[in-house]
Amino acid sequence: MISRDEALNLLRKYIKTENTVKHLMATEAIMKALARKFEPDKEEAWAMAGLLHDIDYETVDSETKEGHAKVSVEILKKEKVDLPESVLEAILAHGYNLYPEYKPKNKMEWSLFICDSLTGLIVATTLVRPDKKLASVKVKSVMKKFKQKAFAAGTRREDILLCKEHLGMELRDFVEISLQAMQGVAEELGL
Repeated sequence: MISRDEALNLLRKYIKTENTVKHLMATEAIMKALARKFEPDKEEAWAMAGLLHDIDYETVDSETKEGHAKVSVEILKKEKVDLPESVLEAILAHGYNLYPEYKPKNKMEWSLFICDSLTGLIVATTLVRPDKKLASVKVKSVMKKFKQKAFAAGTRREDILLCKEHLGMELRDFVEISLQAMQGVAEELGL
């Protein structure tokens, strides 16, 4: 399988916006934490799904997102990236909102779909804190902001709420795992 350093180099070939790269690293951290819970022996694959899922973000049309997720898989295949098929399927499944035919079918796919939007809410919660540090963010703060629909309005809260149905996790527990995962890579995220 591709190494993390190789994956980051490839990402930077396609993604020039540092905030997008940080979103991908945050998603990678959450996916690793979720893998430890659901499939510990596949932690690297889960991490790669998180890290590479939006490699097409600056390639597809920013308004329509036409082809998003599909183009990511095309890029990874064109670049001959060594990844398990499960990673490519998870990347396609994260585009479920655009392509209902890619409905997630397992924990890895649902985890990526559900956590994708949560990273933005956690970052936004961090940025309104006086110190702007992930270390000072509490689960309670993220939960409070989750309820405020106007806060980080682009957050797909309905997707995140699927954690109970598809991952068997209460929202608070899902937020806690995600926040702790992001806190673990706070330096890399610049937060």
